[in-house]
Amino acid sequence: MDKKVKILAEIGNILSSSLDIEKNLPSVLKVLSDSLEMERGTITLVDPFTNELKIEVAQGLTREEKERGKYKIGEGITGKVVESGEPMVVKDIGEEPLFLNRTQARKGKFAFLCVPIKIGNKVAGALSVDHLFKGDISYEEDVKLLTIIAAMVGQAVKIRELAEKDKQAVVAENIQLKQQIKGKYKFGNIVFTSPIMENVLDGARQVAQSQANVLLKGESGTGKELVAAAIHYASPRAERPFIKVACAALPENLLESELFGYERGAFTGAIERKAGRFEMADGGTLFLDEIGDLSHATQVKLLRVLQEKEFERLGGNKSIKVDVRIICATHRNLEKMVKEGKFRSDLFYRINVFPVTIPPLRDRKEDIPLLVAHFTHKYNKENNKKIEGVSRAALDMLIGYDWPGNVRELENVIERAVIVCGKELIGPRDLPGNLSAKDVEVKAEGTTLPKIVESIEKQKIEEALIKYKSQRKAAKALGLTERMLGYKVKKYKLSA
Repeated sequence: MDKKVKILAEIGNILSSSLDIEKNLPSVLKVLSDSLEMERGTITLVDPFTNELKIEVAQGLTREEKERGKYKIGEGITGKVVESGEPMVVKDIGEEPLFLNRTQARKGKFAFLCVPIKIGNKVAGALSVDHLFKGDISYEEDVKLLTIIAAMVGQAVKIRELAEKDKQAVVAENIQLKQQIKGKYKFGNIVFTSPIMENVLDGARQVAQSQANVLLKGESGTGKELVAAAIHYASPRAERPFIKVACAALPENLLESELFGYERGAFTGAIERKAGRFEMADGGTLFLDEIGDLSHATQVKLLRVLQEKEFERLGGNKSIKVDVRIICATHRNLEKMVKEGKFRSDLFYRINVFPVTIPPLRDRKEDIPLLVAHFTHKYNKENNKKIEGVSRAALDMLIGYDWPGNVRELENVIERAVIVCGKELIGPRDLPGNLSAKDVEVKAEGTTLPKIVESIEKQKIEEALIKYKSQRKAAKALGLTERMLGYKVKKYKLSA
């Protein structure tokens, strides 16, 4: 193979091996040094911030000599080449007044060859080499070769710039997405109007600023995940990951590998190392949904992580330290499970540092009109519809229903209603059959939203007074002060 072709092929392989030109360019100069009897070589690039030339990489120069190699465009041989975009050859640097020897590295007779590095029509820098002085000979072939190599370097620099722009765009997009997610899961975006939910969220806001583990209790569909996310994004860990694990959705062997990760070869199919959710959540929050479904073996391993702040991947023996806040959620009665020996008491006390109980929708029916309006707006946008709201008859049905699936069930019902509704208002016919008027008990009186809310409030206070037989206990259950409850008892002329 021709020597020049071999040089170009070798340099092409170097430049295409990675986008890290800081690593590649010294290798390019080494090839030139070994192949062209080059004494020294430099790749000088234009600094986009100062518009000055500085040596990016050098062969045969010390760090101090390299740092001295700074030029303005038009200054010295290198500056002239960048300014004109044309190669220059100095056969004897000692006889050339334009040669500044800014690096102070040249002592003796040398020839200096310098060619521009171009990106399209723009000159981005220069490639220069030193040859031992050989008298009055032609360097035309060397200049041609260096020009080709400079073009290859220019292409590599262009690719790096494009990759850096893409990287910056991705970083900016990630920041924007994080801000959107953080905004979406703010406490202020949780839809409610009932005093009982105000009381619950006050407690959640308080614990958010701490490092305490939180246990969210409540039936399925009450919004435990939404509250968990709001706690995380209101905490000092908000800029770190919020990682979710659905404990009930995975069998025991898969759940363990999801939580703790595994090493290559830990089991059949483990072809490479995988980080677990604890590692992914380091510095942030790990949300364990339906923790009551954990097996005893997984409970033991989880307890160790909470106590020691470390664990091992499956198939590994190296302990990994993590800093993770735990938020757990369950619809089960963990206290009862502890008494029955189905859930470890030591783990329960670790996760139950700050319990938050989210009430079912049937205990906060004041929230239904607001939730209905919220979901109607949401699914109007998704389905390009213009439903204005629900009719009085439909709202009566929604309020009278007990909602065993809670807010999740209500959302599904409204999504379906928006899709099937062909009028401005959602009517009874747009609701599922299990919400028909004959199946629900409607006690709401009046035609306006305030009247409906008052009717529901009166009903819930009556029920609490009958259930607890104590105004103090009823007030606590409803999330009210005794004074507030006393006022409402008097307002609605109820028997205390």
